[in-house]
Amino acid sequence: MLVLGVETSCDDTTAALLEDGAVRANIVSSQHELHEEYGGVVPEIASRNHQRLVVPVVEKALAEASADTTALDAVAVTHGPGLPGSLMVGLSFAKALARGLGIPLVGVNHLEGHVYSVDLDAPRPHRPFLCLVVSGGHTELVHVDENFHHDVLGRTRDDAAGEAFDKVAQLFGLGYPGGPAIDRHAEHGDPTFHDFPRSRLDDFDFSFSGLKTSVLYYLRDRPDTERNRLLDTHLEDLCASVQAAVVDVLVDAVRRAVEKTGVEHVAVTGGVAANSALRRRVEEAGTADGFTVHVPDLAYCMDNAAMIAQAGAYHLAAGHTSPPTLDIDSNLQL
Repeated sequence: MLVLGVETSCDDTTAALLEDGAVRANIVSSQHELHEEYGGVVPEIASRNHQRLVVPVVEKALAEASADTTALDAVAVTHGPGLPGSLMVGLSFAKALARGLGIPLVGVNHLEGHVYSVDLDAPRPHRPFLCLVVSGGHTELVHVDENFHHDVLGRTRDDAAGEAFDKVAQLFGLGYPGGPAIDRHAEHGDPTFHDFPRSRLDDFDFSFSGLKTSVLYYLRDRPDTERNRLLDTHLEDLCASVQAAVVDVLVDAVRRAVEKTGVEHVAVTGGVAANSALRRRVEEAGTADGFTVHVPDLAYCMDNAAMIAQAGAYHLAAGHTSPPTLDIDSNLQL
């Protein structure tokens, strides 16, 4: 079965071809440079560029897979959560294509795509497994079992981990997107340089707004000359300290959830799963606690259509399709 995946939930226009579980093409057109001067994604700019890019990106995916639209068996598309205008572009295109070809349409939850992105690499985690979905706008800890059974153990109460990285990066003058910049600078920094707060809640929920506020006050309460000197001489140490605070909270939640659920496999997915410290620390925790860690290839951590095609293929195998009246849901939850 050949499934076309389309993903336009934020600022990346992506299309992928998945055939019987194998990725034949995965094309991503990023708008990061367009939004960098604004310090974050501008929704109207994102949706306009999705309109411009969605057809060429799909055509490029088809060309790379040496296929044409007549070979498609289904179209899977993200219908939430995300930016409304961006979601509308992808869904409208997918609905029109599926209707024109007379093939099934499958609406996919973006978070569900991240959960099953781990299945794009081998070996796949055995069910049930624990999945830490950690991206720019989402931080969730999910117990995943067969037949699309998702038990959300915890989610962020305010800022997600990726949002915290982006906002702190702005305070440090590192631009957008902030997560990769903080990771690069932290590589040679001292994570014990400053003890930024770790919010460890009684359950498995997350909170990173306190960390962001702590960094803001840490810089704001210094005279300009001292603050500038601090950023000039200790930027790597500050990045390492912030990164350590975020990673400590995430890894601690994973270890507690493993102990509670008894799972033997843990997946870490989403854009922040590309963070080198998080990957290393989860692997170390797995070695110490006896669970196997699964992290997708970097290409499948970021927003991509291969994960949407994968989740869509699972839905099709279970007999699930979407009606032509399918609408976007910008606040869709797992």
